[in-house]
Amino acid sequence: MLKNTLVLLRFPFSVLLLPVYLWALCHVNNPFSLTSLAVFFILHLLVYPASNGYNSYMDKDTEPIGGLEHPPLPDRSLFYASLLMDALALVLAVCIQFWFFIGVAVYILMSRLYSYRGIRLKRFPILGFLTVFYFQGAWIFFSVISALTPHFQWTSFNANLMVAALVSSCLIGAIYPLTQIYQHQSDLKDGVKTLSYVLGYRGTFLFSGICFALGVVLLMTHLNIQQFIWFNIWTLPTVLFFVWWFWQVYKNTTTANFKNAMRMNVISCLCMNSYYIFLLWQA
Repeated sequence: MLKNTLVLLRFPFSVLLLPVYLWALCHVNNPFSLTSLAVFFILHLLVYPASNGYNSYMDKDTEPIGGLEHPPLPDRSLFYASLLMDALALVLAVCIQFWFFIGVAVYILMSRLYSYRGIRLKRFPILGFLTVFYFQGAWIFFSVISALTPHFQWTSFNANLMVAALVSSCLIGAIYPLTQIYQHQSDLKDGVKTLSYVLGYRGTFLFSGICFALGVVLLMTHLNIQQFIWFNIWTLPTVLFFVWWFWQVYKNTTTANFKNAMRMNVISCLCMNSYYIFLLWQA
């Protein structure tokens, strides 16, 4: 059962949220520090896996989910593991910075409200999307900035950082519906009507494309010309795969499957992570 618990925590899947963290690092004065390493540990090895585990415990999926084509059935140990990891994350976060602690605590709360059977925000197409859009994007961006900014105050957020935070949410919003596109029927059986289901197969791609385009427009106002050109070069594989997949689904909706969704996730993650590392290396 310990093996099943470790599998359902989906540590590798947490890497798909790394772009938000790296993008935030691009906006602090000292991105390479022990504190930034601690923030990475808290978010990607505690908070996100615990959220994955709690969601799997609530859903008890038998069909493919993000990062797992054949998820094992969870038991009570997964629930306790997620609670223990959340508690450790909060203890470590308060040692770093008070506002970072608040950021982590609110994220954990919203993650639980998203999955908890008694409330289950994920069953509402718009509210579920907005929860992920904001809290996995801008909220985490703000939280990382707060942890790595000495004497941080909320007034530290200027218009430039607000645009950067919205960029992170737009890029999360672009990929999120595509992660739901192969789960329409299994989600409906579980009482969940996702945004992707409401939009339909083609509508999901159009919506994701609009979110990505909005993020690109915001980046155009945020980056210098050279940085923006490099962004388009680094993300070209993502755009090409998106267009190819859209065309396949347009012809045959069975290609809106787990394998292609994971390919989309991985390609997008690799491209964005590579670009942000490139920006950090240039700084």
